[in-house]
Amino acid sequence: MTDAPFDAGTEFDRQLDRLVELNYPALAKLTADDFRGLVEPLRAAAVAGAAGLPAPTEGRVPFLLVITRELVPVEDRLALTTLAGKRKPGFLDRHYAEGDLARFDPIKELEVPAGPAYLLFDVDRGDEETLNLAPSSAMEVITGQGRLPLTIDEGLAFVTLYPAALARNKCFSLVGSRCGDKRVPAIWISQGAPKLGWCWYGNPHTWLGSASARPERAGLE
Repeated sequence: MTDAPFDAGTEFDRQLDRLVELNYPALAKLTADDFRGLVEPLRAAAVAGAAGLPAPTEGRVPFLLVITRELVPVEDRLALTTLAGKRKPGFLDRHYAEGDLARFDPIKELEVPAGPAYLLFDVDRGDEETLNLAPSSAMEVITGQGRLPLTIDEGLAFVTLYPAALARNKCFSLVGSRCGDKRVPAIWISQGAPKLGWCWYGNPHTWLGSASARPERAGLE
């Protein structure tokens, strides 16, 4: 990160360029121009919503451009994640059964906009206050701050657009996605790459926090 003033418009353009560079348009069966045209209306909301927020740091960023599974499957987006400065692609934990990912939906407390893309604001990976807390306890901390947890789509956006957010002993659960049992999705480092796995709702891990964001999300009209 630099000491230059944070410019939300420039950052939105960077995030969109990154997704195009990673071939998201082709995965969405769109041309690059059509993909940009689909997402570009969110630019004004990014500028407005990020007003007053600090510049990005390794663990906290002003906003994320989130692409949903409606547009690009989870597995395809996961395979495009890497650790900072590395090349090994992200992968899915073998303990997810076939078809399992489709069962993990946003929890009822979240008001996730319908559609292929939206914005998430003031995103924090949770290493300051929820590291080594079970997701059940982390939820109490997060909601007590007037914040809400991240979903799988949002966690993938975080690692895709800010690879340095996933670091040794600073990985994060995604308590915003659940499937009706005690499993909680999480992204951590394994074999030198991001890994989307799951942990138990009541179990803490010294290397795992719970990511959160402001409740408000901005969707496409």
